[in-house]
Amino acid sequence: MFDLTGKKALITGSSQGIGLAAAAALAQAGAKVYINGSNPEKVHAALENVPGAVPAVCDLGQADCGAILYGITGNIDILISNASVQYRSAWDCITDEEFDRQIHVNFRAALKLIQTYAPYMLERKWGRIITTGSVQQRKPHKDMLIYAAAKAAQVNMVQNLAKQFAPFGVTVNNIAPGVIETPRNDAALADESYKKQVLNGIPASYIGQPEDCCGQILLLCSEAGRYITGEDIFIDGGMQL
Repeated sequence: MFDLTGKKALITGSSQGIGLAAAAALAQAGAKVYINGSNPEKVHAALENVPGAVPAVCDLGQADCGAILYGITGNIDILISNASVQYRSAWDCITDEEFDRQIHVNFRAALKLIQTYAPYMLERKWGRIITTGSVQQRKPHKDMLIYAAAKAAQVNMVQNLAKQFAPFGVTVNNIAPGVIETPRNDAALADESYKKQVLNGIPASYIGQPEDCCGQILLLCSEAGRYITGEDIFIDGGMQL
């Protein structure tokens, strides 16, 4: 049902966390996977966990990230725009650099990559595009204003493009993870009092694992998910409720 044999997939931000788990899941389903990250050492270390994967080193903050990655991958069938950055700053302390970096990586890069890869999908009348959002689309953290706003903007883009791409057999969806145990969250969750506060806001009462996102990703990438498009799917243990 989830056979991806013969498909090529690029997963951005896949040297760790959710992206790496997704890359491993797609590879196991038969896809040829490209591992992306901005740190060459981390990307090459990640390859050990994904048999047959190919490195695609690129900083998505660059304006020409689409062209750089296309030069490595060529046309692909599946795009998972997963990379993101976040800064914790009070609303009145957000710097121009923090604003630009988050908007460029978390929103502009997704558009650049879709502009780069979608034409081939539309021409072939088959393609899968998934963006990784956040529970903060619905419950924004007070110290992550720009991160949350960029993720909300991404959902709007997904819904806009899903309607345009649907007649051509190309689906566009967003997944919105909640609190997942990834390197990004390690430092914050190491604070037991903060972790307890976080857990109190999750009805399932536990922190998710990167693999908890993979079932939905596999569904959306496969033929079994062909009738699902324009959706914003929360994977958060009920945190958004």
